Amino acid sequence: MRVLIADDHGLVLDTIVAYVQAAGDVEVVTAPDFHQAKSLIEEQPPFDLVLLDLNMPGMNGLEGLKTALTLDGAAHVALLTGEASRDIAERALEAGAAGFVPKTLPAKSLVNAIRFMAMGEQYLPAGFMAAAEKENDHPLAQKLTQRELQVLKGLTEGKSNKEIARDLDLSEPTVKLHVKTLYRKVGASNRTQAAMTAREAGLF
Repeated sequence: MRVLIADDHGLVLDTIVAYVQAAGDVEVVTAPDFHQAKSLIEEQPPFDLVLLDLNMPGMNGLEGLKTALTLDGAAHVALLTGEASRDIAERALEAGAAGFVPKTLPAKSLVNAIRFMAMGEQYLPAGFMAAAEKENDHPLAQKLTQRELQVLKGLTEGKSNKEIARDLDLSEPTVKLHVKTLYRKVGASNRTQAAMTAREAGLF
């Protein structure tokens, strides 16, 4: 079995590779960004499974996944992420992803997931879709749409509109529109004020 794992965090990548290789009979190839991953798929095929970090350079949200799915050298393509959202997971699976793998998975579960997906099955952690997006009954949250909440969370994390757009697989102008709308709804005049309002309210 040949697996390509692409992630721009070296320590995370090394740890995952060590887990997989310790299980035996799996050849692992690595890449630090989407550009190199794409080159490897095209130049050193075939791979039974390609695992792509959702937020690494070159991915551009789900666009990288969709591009990889069109390449002949990758039998199955899945997402690897440290921050899983139900919305992204659903769209990834709809696009044809073999699965959605959180980096927090225990070693044994990670290896089993990789084998499972390489054999053509779709993988999601048990209970993930039910637990990923619980209804937020906070009074401030009730004023906002689910997408506005996601954008606001990005603001509280100090992310730029471009970073938020990449994380949520949206265009930058769409994010700007959401930011402007949520300013009005939470009574803020800028992103710092909006982030402070959300933090002080204990929203995140």
